[in-house]
Amino acid sequence: MSWDTPWVHGLVYGLVIITVLMTITAWSVWFERKFAGRMQSRVGPTLVGPVGLLQPIADALKLLQKEAIVPAAADRVLFQMAPPLTVIFTLATAAVIPFSPEIIAADLDVGVLYILALAGLMIFPVWMAGWASNNKYALLGGMRGVAQGISYEIPLLMSAMVAVVAAGTMSLSGIVEYQIEHGWMVLDGMPVVGALAFSIFFITSLAEANRIPFDIPEAESELVAGITTEYSGMRFGLFYLAEYLHTLIVSAVAAAIFFGGWDLYGVAPGLHWMVLKTLLLFGAIFWIRWSLVRFRADQLMSLCWKWLVPGTLFLLLLAAVVVHLRFGAPPPDGGPG
Repeated sequence: MSWDTPWVHGLVYGLVIITVLMTITAWSVWFERKFAGRMQSRVGPTLVGPVGLLQPIADALKLLQKEAIVPAAADRVLFQMAPPLTVIFTLATAAVIPFSPEIIAADLDVGVLYILALAGLMIFPVWMAGWASNNKYALLGGMRGVAQGISYEIPLLMSAMVAVVAAGTMSLSGIVEYQIEHGWMVLDGMPVVGALAFSIFFITSLAEANRIPFDIPEAESELVAGITTEYSGMRFGLFYLAEYLHTLIVSAVAAAIFFGGWDLYGVAPGLHWMVLKTLLLFGAIFWIRWSLVRFRADQLMSLCWKWLVPGTLFLLLLAAVVVHLRFGAPPPDGGPG
């Protein structure tokens, strides 16, 4: 089999990307604990390895040693399927992220649609876990997760579509190429409109990942641990692995769609800029996590339907007007203007 075939290319780059993402995600737990410690005048992990760097390994070993209990009244099949599905769906979205012109597992023409479709599928394992646990707290967490996921998918999709309308393509690498030519989407690529679209995209992505202030499906002060109430061992850990993976991948998607991806206005373009932008956005999520408090369920839904949905619809229409004024109407045959 030739190394130039798409299957081999996708397999090799897929394995590399997954390995790197899983490694960064594991040590992001250490980083968040140290970050939270500094914000709260604590020191965070210090005992396991130098400055606590081996804490993620200790956590993983602890979870692997714990017994994976299945409640007697649970639906065993769905109960056991839900945790790995959350990780699988999350990792699958990384396939179309262009980390550089060469490093991309699958450069799909419909990359944005692919990512948003998989993000929508995340609702299913959340509901499966809540319903299959046969626990009222888990069921309530699952119901909240479904309501939140369905609601926030709408402004998430429409905010991403602002970049699609501007670039005229659903390919993430195509959107990056547009920004290389016209400027970053948050700055001069789509002035003001792009910045507002990014803000809404970032907010709604936190809701999709159930990160504070949008973590009402877990809400330990109300629902014990939400959908994870009945889970133990590594099955419990997989839910949180998926959450951290989701926030890391969303940061990479936002860096590609709104911040020019691997480009920095022509200054030595490459993988390093994409990694730096992704990690800065990833760190911003931690800052928000430890700075804000949780919304009430009614406040969360009100924010979505009264503000974010109308706001993104207006931004999408405004983006279409800007593109029309800048480039003019496309010819009747749909070819280049």
